[in-house]
Amino acid sequence: MTEQQETPQQCFERLRPALAAASRKVFAASPFALQACERDIEELPRWIEQGIFEHAYAEAELAHVITANCAAAADEAAIMSALRRARRREMVRITFRDLAVLAPLDETLRDLSDLADACCAEALSFAEKNLQQRWGKPIEESGAEARPVVLGMGKLGGHELNFSSDIDLIFCYTEAGETNGTRSVSNEEYFNRLSQDCARILSARTADGFVFRVDTMLRPFGSAGAPAWSLSAMEDYYQVHGREWERYAFIKARPIAGDLNAGATLLKTLRPFVYRRYLDYTSILSLRALKKMISDEVRRKGMEQNIKLGSGGIREVEFIVQSFQLVRGGQEAPLRDARLRPVLRYLGQAGHLDGVIVSELDAAYVFLRRLENAIQMYGDEQTHALPQSDAAREALCVGLDMADWSTLMTQLNETRAFVSREFERVFGEPEAAQPTSDSGLAAIIAPIWNGLSGPGEATAALQAAGFKDDAAELVEALRDLKGARLVRSMQEATVLRLQALLAPLFEECLQKEHPAQAVLRALKIINAIAGRANYITLLHESATARTQLVQLCAASPWLTDLLAQTPALLDNLLDPRSLYSPPEREDMARELAARCAHFGEEDTEAAMDLLRRYQKEITLRVAAADVVHALPLVKVSDRLTWLAEVIVAQALEFAWTEMRTQYGQPQRADGKPASFVVIAYGKFGGIEMGYTSDLDIVFLHDCDALDEESVGGARAINNNVYFSRLAQRVINWLATQTSAGRAYEVDMQLRPNGNSGALVTSLKGFADYQRDHAWTWEHQALTRARPVAGDAALGEAFRAIRAEVLMRPRDEAKLRQEIIDMRAKMRANLEKKQAGLWDVKQGEGGMTEAEFITQYLLLRDAHKDAALVEWSDNWRQLDALERAGSVTAEQKAQLIDAYRLYRAWTHGRGLQMETALAASGQFAEQQVVVSALWRKLLGV
Repeated sequence: MTEQQETPQQCFERLRPALAAASRKVFAASPFALQACERDIEELPRWIEQGIFEHAYAEAELAHVITANCAAAADEAAIMSALRRARRREMVRITFRDLAVLAPLDETLRDLSDLADACCAEALSFAEKNLQQRWGKPIEESGAEARPVVLGMGKLGGHELNFSSDIDLIFCYTEAGETNGTRSVSNEEYFNRLSQDCARILSARTADGFVFRVDTMLRPFGSAGAPAWSLSAMEDYYQVHGREWERYAFIKARPIAGDLNAGATLLKTLRPFVYRRYLDYTSILSLRALKKMISDEVRRKGMEQNIKLGSGGIREVEFIVQSFQLVRGGQEAPLRDARLRPVLRYLGQAGHLDGVIVSELDAAYVFLRRLENAIQMYGDEQTHALPQSDAAREALCVGLDMADWSTLMTQLNETRAFVSREFERVFGEPEAAQPTSDSGLAAIIAPIWNGLSGPGEATAALQAAGFKDDAAELVEALRDLKGARLVRSMQEATVLRLQALLAPLFEECLQKEHPAQAVLRALKIINAIAGRANYITLLHESATARTQLVQLCAASPWLTDLLAQTPALLDNLLDPRSLYSPPEREDMARELAARCAHFGEEDTEAAMDLLRRYQKEITLRVAAADVVHALPLVKVSDRLTWLAEVIVAQALEFAWTEMRTQYGQPQRADGKPASFVVIAYGKFGGIEMGYTSDLDIVFLHDCDALDEESVGGARAINNNVYFSRLAQRVINWLATQTSAGRAYEVDMQLRPNGNSGALVTSLKGFADYQRDHAWTWEHQALTRARPVAGDAALGEAFRAIRAEVLMRPRDEAKLRQEIIDMRAKMRANLEKKQAGLWDVKQGEGGMTEAEFITQYLLLRDAHKDAALVEWSDNWRQLDALERAGSVTAEQKAQLIDAYRLYRAWTHGRGLQMETALAASGQFAEQQVVVSALWRKLLGV
C-alpha cells in the first residue's frame, strides 16, 4: 500500500460511515481481514459500494459469484489466481459479517461451505476441460459420458465448515470405460489424474496463497488406495471392507461437485452400511474407542486446551449427536441429516434427549464454533488452540464481545464442563451393577456357563444364593442359552459381554418376589436377542436398562413376550421417565406425524415398519405404566384407543397418498371430491381397547357417481373400484405382516351384510341398510360406533345417521325378546364352562350382560332423549341413562362398579396371559347384582 492510498479504515469512513465502527471492530479482531483488505485496497472501494459486507447470499448465489470471477481464466495459472482472489474477497466478507454484523452461526458455516463447494466445482470444471483436450471425454461401456462425483466429508459435508479448515474430499466417477480422444486412456487413469489436478488447483500455494487445503485420506484404503473410485467399486469396498470409523465419517457425506445426482444415488446405496436397520448400540463402543484414541493423542501432545479435541470441546458435542445418528438413523429418517443442529433439535422433539439439555448443548455448540472461527479469523490459520499472546487474546475478546480474557475463560470453562458431563453420561463406561447381596453370583454362574459344575451342585448353589424355587430350571436355562445356535455363532467379544451381563441380571432378579421366574423370563429375551450384538451391548452397558427389563419381566409374561418378539423396544428401557409416562393423544399424533413426514412413495416397507414399531413402542410404555400402577384402567384404555386412532389415521393418509398419486381423486356428481371415513366399532368404538384388541372397523364413502372414473391421476379407474382398493390398502397398512410384525388385526364383520358385503359402503347405502335391513344386534353394535379417521364432515354425517337409527321408537317387547335371545345364543356358543370356574366375560351376571343391559336401555329410550346417543362408551352411556331416568343412581353405580371391576380383572389377566375364568364365588357380589339388574330391567 503506497502513501497515496487510503487505508481500509479510511475507505469505510469515506464510503460507508455507518459501517466505520463495525470495520474498526473487524480489523481489531482479525489482522487477516485487515491485511487482505490492504492487499486488495484497489478493489475494496468497489466491494464497499457493492454492499457485499451488508449482503447475505441466497442459496446458490455464491456459486454464481465464483463462476463469474473465474470466467476469464484461460490457463491453469489464471484459474488458480482467480480462485485465490475470489476466496480472499469472500473470506473477508464472511469475517466482516460474522464479527461485525453478528450474522447467525449457521450463515457463517453455510457461507464457508458454499464457498468450498463453489471453488471445488470451478476447479473440477477447469481440470476436466484441460484434461479432455489431451485425452478426450471418458466414455462408459453404454456409450454415455462418464461423470466425476466429488463427495464432501466431515464439516464440509455437513455444511458446517470452519473458517480455516481444510476440506475432506472423496473423488469418484460413474463407470469404468475409456476416453474417446486420439490418445485413449482408461477411465480409471483419467479420473485419477482429474482428482489430482483438481486437488492441486485448490491446494497449491502460489503468490496469491491457496484456496483450500485438500485431504483425500478418507477414500477407500486411504493413501494406499486409488485417488478416484468408480461408484460400483465404492459400493463393493464398503460392503466388504468398510470399517466402523468409515460409517461415522459417512454420516456427513454430501455430493458437492460433478454429477450430484449420481452422488446422491451412491449415498442412498451406502445407507445400509452407515445406518443399520436395527438399533445399533455396538456403534457406541466404536465411538467410545475412537474418542479414547483422540483423547490419548490430545494428552500425548499436551493439547488439553484444544477447543475442538479437548475435554468438553466441539468433538464431544458432535459425538453425542452422532451416537444417536448411528444407533437410530436406520429407523428414523430425520437423524440422517448431515447437519448437527437440526439433528440435535430433532433429538429433543422426539424425546431422545431432554429439551433443556438440547437447548444447552445447542448453546454450547454455538459458543464453541463462534470461538473456533474467531480464533482462526485472527490469522487465517488452522488452529484450535487458545492464543497465548496478549494481543491475540485481546483481539479474540473484541471479536466475541467479551469484556476481558477472564470473562471469556469463565464462560468457556462452564461450557466445556457442561459438555463434558453430557458426554460422559452418553459415553461413560458401563454402569456398575449395584450388588444387593453377598451371593457371589458371578462365581456361581461362570462354572454353570462353562460346564464345570454338575446339575446338583449348580442347583444347590443357586438355591443358596436366593433362588429357592425353580433353581434346577435356571441351570437348564443357562445351559440351553450357552448351547443356542445364535450364541455359538456370536463373536467372542459379544459372548464375553453376554457372560458379564448374566450376574448383574440375576442380582437384579433377586429383588423381585419370584426371582427365578423373573430370571427365566429375562433369559427368554436374552435368547431372542442373542443374534444381535447391539442389544447384548445395550443391556451390558446400561444398569438402567437392566433394571427396567427385570421390572417388566417380573411383572408380566405378556410384556416379556412383547420384548422378545420386538427387541427394538429395549431402547425404551434407557429412560424410565418416558417409559412409565405414555404420551397424550395430541403428543402421539404429533410424534407419529413427525416420524412419518420424511417417507416418500418408494418407502412403503419402511413406513409400514415404522407404524408397527410406533404401535409397539407406545403399547410397551402404556403397559409399563400399567404394571407399576402409574395409570388407572380407564386411562390405560384411553391411551390404547388413542394409539389405534392415530395409527389408523396415518395408515389412511398413506393409503390416500398412494391412491391419489396413481389414480387421482374420485368425484361426486356435483364435481366435488368424494370423501372417505373409518368407523370404529366394539372395544375400539367404545374406547375400551386392550393390549391384544383387534380393530372392528367399517369404511364409508360419500361418492354418488360410482360408475364414473377418478380424475387427476396417472391413470383413471372406476370410482367404486377406487374405494375398494383404498379400503384394502388401509387394511394392508394396518394388518400386513412385515419384519416388524403387524400393527393390528382388522375385523370387518360388522359392515353391512358382514363378510358377504362390500368392503366399503356408501353413506346412503349404510343408512338404508341400518334403517331397513339391520338386525337388532347390529343396532346394539351401532351404540358403540364412532368415526375415528378420515373426512370430518362425512364423520358428522355418520353421527347423524347413527343418532337417527338409534333414536327410532321401538316395540319394547320385541326389542326385549331379541336381546334376551341374542344373549342366550352368545352364552350357548361362547361361554367357557369349567368346574369350579366362572367366565367373567360371558358367564351369567358377567361383563357382556352388563353391556347388554346398557344397550337395551339405550335402544329402548333413545327416542325420548338425544343425549342418550351422544357417547359410544359404556360408562358415559350409563351416566346419560341415569340423567334420562332410565336407571336410578344406585343402579347406575352398581353397573359401573361391577363393570369396572370385571374389566380391571380381565385386563390384568391378559397381562399375565391367563384366561378370563375366575374362581367360582370370586365375584359373587357383582354377579348377583348384575343378574338381578338383568332380570329387573329386562323383565326376565
